[in-house]
Amino acid sequence: MNKLKRGMYFLREEGPRRTLARVFTFLSNRLLSIGADGKMMVSPHQVLAADWTEPTERFTSQKEEGPFELAWIMSPPGWASGGHQNIFRFIHFAEQAGHRCRIYLYSTSNDVPSLEETKRMLEKSDAYPEISAPIEPYDETRGVAQSVDAIFATGWETAYPVFNDTHVAKRFYFVQDFEPSFYPVGTQTMLAENTYRFGFHGITAGGWLPGKLGEDFGMDCDHFDFAAEPDNYSVTNTAERDELFFYARPVTERRAFEFGLLVLQEFSRMRPDVTINFAGWDLSSFDIPFPHRSHGAMALSDLNGLYNRCRAGLVLSLTNMSLLPLELIAAGVVPVVNDGANNRLVSDHPGIEFVAPTPHAMARRLLEVFERAQDPVALAAGAPTHTWHDSGQQFLSALEKAMRVG
Repeated sequence: MNKLKRGMYFLREEGPRRTLARVFTFLSNRLLSIGADGKMMVSPHQVLAADWTEPTERFTSQKEEGPFELAWIMSPPGWASGGHQNIFRFIHFAEQAGHRCRIYLYSTSNDVPSLEETKRMLEKSDAYPEISAPIEPYDETRGVAQSVDAIFATGWETAYPVFNDTHVAKRFYFVQDFEPSFYPVGTQTMLAENTYRFGFHGITAGGWLPGKLGEDFGMDCDHFDFAAEPDNYSVTNTAERDELFFYARPVTERRAFEFGLLVLQEFSRMRPDVTINFAGWDLSSFDIPFPHRSHGAMALSDLNGLYNRCRAGLVLSLTNMSLLPLELIAAGVVPVVNDGANNRLVSDHPGIEFVAPTPHAMARRLLEVFERAQDPVALAAGAPTHTWHDSGQQFLSALEKAMRVG
């Protein structure tokens, strides 16, 4: 009996309620089998091996003086992965300071690009800096090279192999988001939360995460501040601007794509003359109920031109602040951002319009931005003077201090 006939049979014989129960049971079993076959983000045996409730002395290695050799364990990077691009930025800073880096790719999925495909993508992309670090798959049996002085986890799923690696190297956690919030409350939430209890030293993006991780999980953290690269973002158009930008990434829940559509639907009703631009993902298969232009995942070199056509930008971020608000300001665009500690405690720049997260309130604020006089040059002139180079120095200071403490 094929699946359709079986479904109709159960629907007829057992009714919709029992049939739905069968469907949910099947899906649950399917998800478990996928996990057992290595398709979850972290291998079950890695989770079982990482008993953080038992004390360990393996992470106390210290080294007074550099240069250090750093192992970075990460998921395979993607063309449009801003998180990976930022990790590579700091690997570049470490190498510039004389430290040696190695990159190990960790994934339980069979559906990932090959190592050669990944290297070609990195070479072609203008969003990834050129680095010297060798890249190889992470071998759980062999672990990192014995010459390594410190191992960085870069996402919750990589924290498990970092914890379990038998090397005595100092452990660090490069944290860019509160990742338990990526998921509905459940197994993955717990698995992600537990990684903040592993005893790693955190170096976080922005100042909100150290408080969150310290208060809730007792994790020691330093942080670096956000910045915008002036070589990439600047004012090139001083004329009147009549367009709007929205960072639209439906595959990333923390960017609240559907909520953004509600905001923009209301704004479009009030100002149908304004061109609304989407960038971040291919939206060709989505039914969007108002006129717009979809630019997909854009090359870094093309973003500033688009920004300079826009008066305002809608940026939604729920698990830490996005890099976009400061980049938009540097291009003379007013960022309208959902208010929350995760955003305001990272940057309270007066050019950012923090708004209560309701569709009507955010649409009204966008309307206000379009109805008042605006000087993009003055806005950009007030952008933070803190640069990514400064952030790199913050990172290096935190690294060197933690290495001495052991």
